[in-house]
Amino acid sequence: MDVVARVRTICERLPGTTEKVSHGAPSFFAGKQYAAVRPDGHHDRAEPHLVCAAPPGVQEELIEDDPDRFFRPPYVGGRGWIGVRLDGDVDWDEIAAILAEAHRTITG
Repeated sequence: MDVVARVRTICERLPGTTEKVSHGAPSFFAGKQYAAVRPDGHHDRAEPHLVCAAPPGVQEELIEDDPDRFFRPPYVGGRGWIGVRLDGDVDWDEIAAILAEAHRTITG
């Protein structure tokens, strides 16, 4: 299953989620946008990745703990969003937990 299909399957399980293309990427909303997947990379990142909302302080913590997988994405990184690489050996249970937290961050 490709990364878009995997992310879509996870997001479809989260309450009130809708999908639409935003800025050229499959994006997921629950009132407001909480995630987008970039299967072919974006800007200076060539690898497939996910960008999503995160609670305050989480971005810095994740990047410090694992800078090879997590990064500060352009534009939304200034609002605390995180970038997560989706290449290599992806832990899809972890991605599901990250997306659920992104959803909670936006919906309260």
